[in-house]
Amino acid sequence: MCGRYASFRGLQDLEDEFRIAEVADDVRLLPASWNVAPTDPVRMVVERADRGTGEITRQLQAARWGLVPSWAKDPSIGARMINARAETLLDKGAYRKAFGVRRALLPADGYYEWQRPGPGALTKAKQPYFIHPAGDGPLALAGLYEFWRDPSKAADDPARWLVTTTVVTTDAREPLAHIHDRQPLMLRPDAWDAWLDPATGADAAADLLRAPAPELVATPVSTRVNKVANNDPDLVTPEPPPAG
Repeated sequence: MCGRYASFRGLQDLEDEFRIAEVADDVRLLPASWNVAPTDPVRMVVERADRGTGEITRQLQAARWGLVPSWAKDPSIGARMINARAETLLDKGAYRKAFGVRRALLPADGYYEWQRPGPGALTKAKQPYFIHPAGDGPLALAGLYEFWRDPSKAADDPARWLVTTTVVTTDAREPLAHIHDRQPLMLRPDAWDAWLDPATGADAAADLLRAPAPELVATPVSTRVNKVANNDPDLVTPEPPPAG
């Protein structure tokens, strides 16, 4: 699964890396985060029609992490839908339509995963790892997004629409599988255009998910990351590797 990640790269770097044409005002207000948690507002790269011209543009938008399907009675379901399994995107009603037309990339500088202690370990505590790119560029987590309309708000209330997102996950591959059996699905830059293009159909998008992931490095870090209240650069500082 993917339950916590870091997104602290500067806005200008993201604009350049992802070739962003438009940045939403609320994105500019989001602070850097070393401990992004479910239901937090996150940065999301999408391709949508410009409100003025109708032209499809690449935009950096804000969304709440935890997808709320359009048919949901209330947004609380989103806390349980932070991840979407790649194997069942075409089967699950909550994700099928979004997979066809509302795909996103979630910029990340790395994500966290927790390894259970092995037999004979001196502690029962899980060891957190910060899993990050081997190079300098950001990770692009494959995501889906959805719009949910709050029926309690007036039709002319701008706050009536809630934008939410989920991270697509897959089976973990070596050398990461020994840490956890699942991992977020990350796309290389040569797949970004097709993934974001609303004209790319679901079958073609599914093919993109089978491509090799970027090269990653797993670094043991402090258990301070376990608490969402801790949010500072020290969270990604390497710790001595766990004994045994």
